Amino acid sequence: MAQENAAFSPGPEEPPRRRGRQRYVEKDGRCNVQHGNVRETYRYLTDLFTTLVDLQWRLSLLFFVLAYALTWLFFGAIWWLIAYGRGDLEHLEDTAWTPCVNNLNGFVAAFLFSIETETTIGYGHRVITDQCPEGIVLLLLQAILGSMVNAFMVGCMFVKISQPNKRAATLVFSSHAVVSLRDGRLCLMFRVGDLRSSHIVEASIRAKLIRSRQTLEGEFIPLHQTDLSVGFDTGDDRLFLVSPLVISHEIDAASPFWEASRRALERDDFEIVVILEGMVEATGMTCQARSSYLVDEVLWGHRFTSVLTLEDGFYEVDYASFHETFEVPTPSCSARELAEAAARLDAHLYWSIPSRLDEKVEEEGAGEGAGEGAGEEAGEGAGEGAGVDKEQNGCLPPPESESKV
Repeated sequence: MAQENAAFSPGPEEPPRRRGRQRYVEKDGRCNVQHGNVRETYRYLTDLFTTLVDLQWRLSLLFFVLAYALTWLFFGAIWWLIAYGRGDLEHLEDTAWTPCVNNLNGFVAAFLFSIETETTIGYGHRVITDQCPEGIVLLLLQAILGSMVNAFMVGCMFVKISQPNKRAATLVFSSHAVVSLRDGRLCLMFRVGDLRSSHIVEASIRAKLIRSRQTLEGEFIPLHQTDLSVGFDTGDDRLFLVSPLVISHEIDAASPFWEASRRALERDDFEIVVILEGMVEATGMTCQARSSYLVDEVLWGHRFTSVLTLEDGFYEVDYASFHETFEVPTPSCSARELAEAAARLDAHLYWSIPSRLDEKVEEEGAGEGAGEGAGEEAGEGAGEGAGVDKEQNGCLPPPESESKV
């Protein structure tokens, strides 16, 4: 019993050590990983569309402007070369001369005609004639290539504007994770919420433990990932995210925190990455929101403050207290020690009740035997009565050989 009391007693508190751990995933979901010494850079060009979408906005706008400006300049230069090669620029005042493009008197005019051709504006002042076969071929080529450039760049801008990671900005995670009792078991919990009234369809939650480990063979794995069960087996990881929910990881024998007490947890060095995925109801696109918790952001013996209240005909969510927690009585021992203490307590109660009943029956049997006499028949009758009572109290009756003796 002394060991059980020691397991449940918090003991003297020690201030947690300051840590300088580098985050693997930032609180806003950005992965803090940079790729260096990538020699096969040609692979980015094989998927040019995704490369342009992944660029920063200023670079995407720069490529958008350059794609149109360069094609206009390129074809404008070709139109000017055709006019120069045919001699159209030398017969500007000759009304009997049929140029390739009417009213094309220089490079600026050729550039404007290139813009009108590719964007299908068609002002009507500069127009191609039927006496220029090379101009007709160039017109067809620019029309086709211009349509391709227009589809590619407009598609990139549309995808970049409607990226679902902007929707993930309104999915919030609690600033801290907590460890406390739920139904008599230690649980690691954090809270998620959605700020928008349009819901996330088919939302699911996952959690990963990022911690360095060393294998039995001596191999060091700096960022080893371990799954933290948040209800995959029971389906609790599938969320109906209408109001904020508290996600719970039960610390059982399969949990990596099974043998972690409060002091051991404060001395440990790990990061918990949580991932919320779902489909945006408005667009049908899949989005993913991420966050992480370091050791200093895990509060032992705390519970989240309720944010849901019942008003007149509706439920109201108070996001002002979304991140708030309060202390609750929680044992500072590990989940394994807590389970062993509970098992010892159950075993003690199970065996102590029948033993006390047996002692009472033996006292009653001894009293009846003393009142009736010390005869053998009375003794056998008392022994049989005691055996029957023991069997009814959950204990096995004595063997037949012992009863005869």
